[in-house]
Amino acid sequence: MKVKIRKGDTVEVISGKTDDKGKRAEVIRVVPEENRVVVQGVNMRTKHQRQVQTQGRTLNPGLVKFEAPLHISNVMLVCPKCGKATRVAVNRDGEKAVRVCKRCQASIDE
Repeated sequence: MKVKIRKGDTVEVISGKTDDKGKRAEVIRVVPEENRVVVQGVNMRTKHQRQVQTQGRTLNPGLVKFEAPLHISNVMLVCPKCGKATRVAVNRDGEKAVRVCKRCQASIDE
């Protein structure tokens, strides 16, 4: 399935943990093989990191906070024109595909 959300898009979390639901943030990374996206500041996890030496560098021990991937169905793209969470249509202009907001029919790719 083709992913309609890209890196750098603003998305709104529509389901999941109560602290994250309703948050709007930017997409950091898209993992299309697993249908997942990583959103900045959402779905934060804590990893206990031990001190490791690799290639002459030392990774400091302690707690490391990072964003875990969310399933793509749990986020909705925010239209830059109308500012609301919306579904996305793909219109084709010759060989070029353009994403379009279903609410206001504005082009998302500019």
